[in-house]
Amino acid sequence: MIKEFDISKIDNIMRIWIEENTKAHDFISKDYWEKNYDYVKKVLPYATVFVYEDNDEIKGFIGIVENSYIAGLFVSHKYQSNGIGTELLKRCKQEYPILKLDVYAKNLKAVNFYKKHGFKIEQEKENEDTKEVEYTMVWRL
Repeated sequence: MIKEFDISKIDNIMRIWIEENTKAHDFISKDYWEKNYDYVKKVLPYATVFVYEDNDEIKGFIGIVENSYIAGLFVSHKYQSNGIGTELLKRCKQEYPILKLDVYAKNLKAVNFYKKHGFKIEQEKENEDTKEVEYTMVWRL
């Protein structure tokens, strides 16, 4: 079910990316995500991306850059709370001894998810682009 990224399915992944970013971050203008769409689509193939695919449908994905940084973990809203995010995270924990990420403080669902999986808040800062508070969270083997 967890596979390596297939570039031919980038549009499916980007659909999940835009939909879930706008839902999870309703405190940030939808414009912000739309303006970043093309950039993310361009750099995504350079990340290590694992997808959760079932019956030829991508239900979620996680992207890792710089051998430890989770650039994004997204599960389609239709399939959230079914363990897909946990499985994607488990896969990355098998590959990397340290994982880091930045998450918006207002995204409590995500903050709590990462805490449940052993991540600790190491820093609080203001995001330069959005001016929203975000946490840097870290997990170590």
